Amino acid sequence: MVPVLQRTLFAVAASLIAVDIAWGVAGHFHVDVVAYGRLVPLGLALLAGGIFYQTRRPDDSIVAMLLGASFLVFFSAAANLLNNYLLTIAGPRIDVQLDAADRVLGFDWYRLMVTMADHPVLNGWLFYIYGLALPEVALMLVVLAWSGKVDKAYRFCLTVAVGALTTIFLWAFRPAFGAMSLYTLPVEVAKKLEVALNCEFGKAQALMLRDGPGFITLDAVHGSLIGFPSYHGALALIVVWYARSLPRLFFWPLLVINALILMSTPIQGGHHLVDVLASFPVTALSIFLAARLEKACKKLVPVNKPSKAAESAAAATG
Repeated sequence: MVPVLQRTLFAVAASLIAVDIAWGVAGHFHVDVVAYGRLVPLGLALLAGGIFYQTRRPDDSIVAMLLGASFLVFFSAAANLLNNYLLTIAGPRIDVQLDAADRVLGFDWYRLMVTMADHPVLNGWLFYIYGLALPEVALMLVVLAWSGKVDKAYRFCLTVAVGALTTIFLWAFRPAFGAMSLYTLPVEVAKKLEVALNCEFGKAQALMLRDGPGFITLDAVHGSLIGFPSYHGALALIVVWYARSLPRLFFWPLLVINALILMSTPIQGGHHLVDVLASFPVTALSIFLAARLEKACKKLVPVNKPSKAAESAAAATG
């Protein structure tokens, strides 16, 4: 099963890279090749390390960590490029409709932010908690692999990738940049708030929908485009889903942390509440699609069966 999962991951990454190269050339996009190119040696080094520990010093746990990390490096860069390319063909923006949906639910983002300005300690904690979403993906990969759950480590990476692609394409159909892109907070309120993403950030992203991505590089404006559904929320839920198989020592802290990440997302990420709510069905869909993709690849990739001589030898020693 593991070889199938490995091949599935790198088939996904290779396919996405091929699409990016073809579309990038055809669309004449202005890409910071140097910035993206710096990730290539890292990805290749991790890949080489994984191959070494798979062929020379077999250690399934180390292989899973290295190959999984290599995949995430290549996939993340390729998905980021694709997300920026999709700005040029994206559908109409729906932030106004999402804000209206929030109000139907009794959620007022502007009032929430004004209130949070008076609670700097709480907001400071949420700032750091919000930033844990990406590091804990790496942590989950290491913990799953190191605890011997090698198959789950690869499946986790696959689900993270499918979740990213699902949110990217849903976003491209009807793009949104969060409540932060609609509002301007009073200067005295904005000064009190320590947030990962602010209103100016959201407005800069919305302008790219109108004017195009411009010079695509590895900065925050080009790297955090998705508003609806929230990929931050989906990542938190995917981590919790895979943490279920871990000892309680890991599971319960991760459950609490990711619950707080979901709570912090409208504040620190400038999201609509419905962005976060949408991450629940998107996560379920991503888990389902990842499982289906794995099954499809299992049928396509032949599994090497032991020879009759090996089977006979095994039977004799047994």
